[in-house]
Order: sequence, then structure tokens, then C-alpha cells
Amino acid sequence: MPFTKTEFSGLLVFEPKVYGDSRGYFFESYNQKAFLEEGIEIVFIQDNQASSSFGVIRGLHFQLQPYAQTKLIRVLSGKIIDTVVDIRKNSPTYGKTYSIELSSENKKQLLVPKGFAHGYSVISKTAEVFYKCDVFYHKESEGGIAWNDPALKINWQIPAENVKVSEKDSFYPSLENCQHNFSYDGWH
Repeated sequence: MPFTKTEFSGLLVFEPKVYGDSRGYFFESYNQKAFLEEGIEIVFIQDNQASSSFGVIRGLHFQLQPYAQTKLIRVLSGKIIDTVVDIRKNSPTYGKTYSIELSSENKKQLLVPKGFAHGYSVISKTAEVFYKCDVFYHKESEGGIAWNDPALKINWQIPAENVKVSEKDSFYPSLENCQHNFSYDGWH
């Protein structure tokens, strides 16, 4: 089965089957039928792609309800540490983090449901990150958590002197002071 469950309800690692030979490789990066067979009924409507250099940290981002997004994240080139924080009130994993290395080599993908703050750090010279979303971007509902919130203890695997964050990301509050409208319902 290409899906691996995590300790977080709804957060899945997707590992597509890769067919390789002397010419290179082929794989289905997304197949709606495979997701439906796993009970995942998501209609993706927007694709995003970002290029970043070593030391860039993007996140931790979310969009408030009713504009919250489910995301399917993968790396086209390079390597990242992809990290999420469960911000669903009453969730058994509320405030906990999950990190995974995603790379063009391992071809793993992370399915991030609504109710998680998401971010990543670039640990290779450069990285191109591609992700699918089930809800359009909505600027007015943007939210975030400080990437360096000490309570989260995230290891971004970047030396402090090499960290590069946007001005916006440098002003997000800690999880304790973050305002959001997510609650746990057993899946989302």
C-alpha cells in the first residue's frame, strides 16, 4: 500500500511506486483512484510550486476555516525537512509536530489535512517544492505560527547563521498565542 499512517489523524505519507530502468524512471505522482481506494476523497483545485535556496524556512502557515487547505506536498528537486504542527483543538496530538525528509530521490509525499500549520526548510543547495491544494489561496484568511517557537522544538536542520525567513514569517506568534478556528472531529 502506498500510504503510511502517522500518529496524527489524517496525516499520511504517500510513497508512489517508481518504475525505473536504464532510461530513467516513471511514477504516478497522483492518482485519484488510489486515493479514493484509501478513503481519501479530496478534489485538488490548485497546484503551487516554489524554488528556494539552502537555509530557507517557509512557514509555519495555514488558512483559517472556511478557507483551510488540504495539501499534498512533494519535492521536484533537492531536499527539504517538511514539518507540520497539529492545531486542531481537542486533538490527541494538539501542539505536537511531525517532520519528514522529502526529496527528489525518495519521492515521498506528505498529505497534510486541514487543521495543521505547515512549513519546510531547504537542506540542499536548492529545492523545488510542488504541492496540490483542495481550496484556493485566500489572503485574508492567512495565519501562521512562529517557525522558531521554542515550545515546538522543531529541528529544521539549518545552522542559525544560515536561516533565511520572510519578513511575514518572522512576525508570526507562538502556538500559545496563535488565533485559529480549527477543532478535531476525528479526521479533519
